[in-house]
Amino acid sequence: MSQLVAKAQALANKFVVAARPQLEEFWKYAKVELSPPLPADFQKLKKTAESAKKVSKKDMMKKSGFSQITVSEAWLNVLVTVEVITWFYMGEVIGRRHFVGYKV
Repeated sequence: MSQLVAKAQALANKFVVAARPQLEEFWKYAKVELSPPLPADFQKLKKTAESAKKVSKKDMMKKSGFSQITVSEAWLNVLVTVEVITWFYMGEVIGRRHFVGYKV
């Protein structure tokens, strides 16, 4: 029994040593990416939103709606829309693991 405990401890120690670099990298990025936003971040977000609003208004004034879209741009938009819808439904099928409905 003591040999089994010793082997389990050795295996656990090997696991800890092997996992340490990945965990250190994960924590390094988690401290930055998963931290709550600071008040300065909200100011940057407000400035970015305002500049995006100005740019979109300029673009809308330039193109004036759908009348300025070429046939190739419209066709490209249709193809992108069909691709997004297809990937959505394929994700649903993969998630259900069945083509029609859920297995109950």
